[in-house]
Amino acid sequence: MRRRRLPSRRGTTALATQEQTTDLRFLEQVVMIQFPVQAAREYLRRNMANHITFHLIEAERGEAVGVVRAVEIRHENSGRSTLIHGQRVLANGQPASFYVPDHLVRVVTRVDGEAARSRTLSKGDRIVLHVPVRGYLRYLPELYHGEGPVQSREITRVRETALARWGGGLPEEAHRVIEVNEDPLRRFLFLLQHMMSTLTDKIDHIVDLTDPMACEPKFLPWLASWVGFELDESLPIHQQRELVRRAIRLYRTRGTRNGIEEMIRVLTSAPVRVREREMPDAVVLGTNRIIGGRDIVERYERSDPPGCYLFEPHLRKKTSFFKLVLEPRERFMNRFGERAAPVLRRIVQVVSQERPTHIAFTVEFDARRR
Repeated sequence: MRRRRLPSRRGTTALATQEQTTDLRFLEQVVMIQFPVQAAREYLRRNMANHITFHLIEAERGEAVGVVRAVEIRHENSGRSTLIHGQRVLANGQPASFYVPDHLVRVVTRVDGEAARSRTLSKGDRIVLHVPVRGYLRYLPELYHGEGPVQSREITRVRETALARWGGGLPEEAHRVIEVNEDPLRRFLFLLQHMMSTLTDKIDHIVDLTDPMACEPKFLPWLASWVGFELDESLPIHQQRELVRRAIRLYRTRGTRNGIEEMIRVLTSAPVRVREREMPDAVVLGTNRIIGGRDIVERYERSDPPGCYLFEPHLRKKTSFFKLVLEPRERFMNRFGERAAPVLRRIVQVVSQERPTHIAFTVEFDARRR
């Protein structure tokens, strides 16, 4: 059977489309993806040589805070500017309101201004990132919105009767310029704005209080108390979050094979397997070696052989024992290094707390080379 080739134009291929490369493509990507301000500055500095600054503007309703809303290009030669801003549109191209979820819309860029047609930049052009923030300066006069000192003009008008009475020696209008320095008051208002913005940020993120992966660490014991889970606050924060997130499932499987394996993975990150109904090796005179360590850590450091126990097989059933099989000794040492002994002690503590009281267990390393 002969294969048919798809028709393609000369100079192009049927597998990929050729995109136009311009100087504005990095700026359009920043707006389209809605980079955070710090990530946007690092990304543009790696790909462009222009001077990059950012300008804080008031956030609109439903708009994300701290991301790049638009990019302004201030051209060095002409003194004019170009604005690259994004628009949220639906799949059919119509504008989307802030009520529409983010996964149902896409952001398209639009270029307005000096470089809309040429789409070129020079090295001296300045790039300003417009970053929305929540502030309260919009309720204040325009005096406190600008930067630097502000000049005000005081004008005194002279009546026509005074000119007729005193002659033309008086000017028709007299004015004087007064420079007003609003920096101290503006800094004081910014202090209040920072305090109120902190409160509003906490109110906006109040839904995160019930999320163990996003809430503040001090709320983790409170979340654990909802399901009666006793949280050890001495553990690292990431382990506390993972325990609270899996609290209900760990309660349901506590004492079972899956529950013990999952608890060990969360607390120690060690891969383990539980073999149920496996009795420990019995002592056979003449074939067993003496173990010299007092606990499991000391036996691990001395590389002692697996322990053998004296017991009556007919008095203890197989359901009274299980084995906790770790990965091979060399792999275990390479994984944890100097922390191998504390991790092994931690594993024994976890299993001792999670296992049923009437069941005994032994710990051994897997002898297979996998």
